[in-house]
Amino acid sequence: MSIAVEAQPEGGLLASLLSEERFYPSAPTSIEQTDLSPSVVEGLICKYVSIAGTASGRDIADHICLPFGVLEDLYRTLRSRQILCHTGAAPLNDYFYKLTDQGQERTQTFMDACSYCGPAPVQLNEYIVSVEAQTIRAEAPKRPELEAAFADILVPPELVGSLGPVVNSAAGCFLYGAPGNGKSTVARRLTACFGQHVWIPHTIIEDNQIIKLYDPAYHQEVVGEADRLLSSSAHDRRWVKVKRPTVIVGGELTMDGLEIRHDPRSNVSEAPLQMKSNCGSLLIDDFGRQRIEPRELLNRWIVPLESGFDLLTLPTGKKIQVPFEQLILFSTNLKPDDLVDEAFLRRIPYKIHVTDPDEKEFHKLFEMSAEQFKCENRREVVDYVLAKHYRSQNRPLRRCHPRDLLMQVRNYCVFQDLPVEMRPEYFDYVATSFFTNVCDSQ
Repeated sequence: MSIAVEAQPEGGLLASLLSEERFYPSAPTSIEQTDLSPSVVEGLICKYVSIAGTASGRDIADHICLPFGVLEDLYRTLRSRQILCHTGAAPLNDYFYKLTDQGQERTQTFMDACSYCGPAPVQLNEYIVSVEAQTIRAEAPKRPELEAAFADILVPPELVGSLGPVVNSAAGCFLYGAPGNGKSTVARRLTACFGQHVWIPHTIIEDNQIIKLYDPAYHQEVVGEADRLLSSSAHDRRWVKVKRPTVIVGGELTMDGLEIRHDPRSNVSEAPLQMKSNCGSLLIDDFGRQRIEPRELLNRWIVPLESGFDLLTLPTGKKIQVPFEQLILFSTNLKPDDLVDEAFLRRIPYKIHVTDPDEKEFHKLFEMSAEQFKCENRREVVDYVLAKHYRSQNRPLRRCHPRDLLMQVRNYCVFQDLPVEMRPEYFDYVATSFFTNVCDSQ
């Protein structure tokens, strides 16, 4: 079984590299330590050799993410059972293997049962231990960590003050307000307030069912200098070190995305979104615009929000209990009490109104955007835009407008082969289409 250990600051190079980690998956030294049945490992070996045609023992070990030394006895057993045979010597006291006729038949049986052929899975109970050890609830971000997370965007001090208790409680939060004021951007930054990295398994096994957890769409693998200094056998390679995940879903969210999704052809399952976001953040963007009723979605999470765990159903019908350990955020243009009832609002303790910027902040946003587009910031032009296109039209300010207007000015200048500048006539030109299509329809 892979062991979670508390890293200690003393004890040599390895200990110093792990000193900031609460959980570390140690490499197994035997099949027994993986807590996997030999038949599961045998199936992964046979399926990979079947696909590759011929593979060395180390290539097989690398593909299924188990140490070569752990598999040597199993290779010998498979040879004695006439499942595998040698095709020649490989470097470093290794051999090339291929399947025998009997091995091909056995592999087909494995493929019919489950076509998964990748990193060896981790037992569900080990995954639960890892989440408990790496939960964001163990973190206590202070104002400096929050300000650092927002370093590249402009966030009013009062909003930072409101968000501080949210990240410290790791409880649910509604971010509501008019569109274009950065609710989604703020939500994305909150994960950065917590410890930067966590370990997650590629796949999980329970009741002989394979559940894929690692998803490159949401999980960004971390390979730094410390990882290169460690040998490949220093950690259990069935686990991958990733940045704390931020899973973002919008109007495409359906109830199916919150349950284990099973492919009957491959007999491989995919973890739900809330499971992929464990130890990080889950942002339901544009809440209220999904194809499912808000109450239906929120009722699905009433028990997990209160208990800290979720109940999922395997393809076999077995119920499993998994951690529900993430900062869950709802970003919406609607008022929370227009979406859900009081009973659910009580379970989402924080409701933060993201307001429109004032003119001073609007100037600052133009200054930041001008730097981004590498043009001179001209305050008198911003004053002109405010007077002609906002005050005279009684049009509300939005935090996205400086960036979006300047982007259109830049595109206009590039097309006309002109220097990118902030000029009143340029803003007059782009405002015609920008405000008609974007603001007047809101």
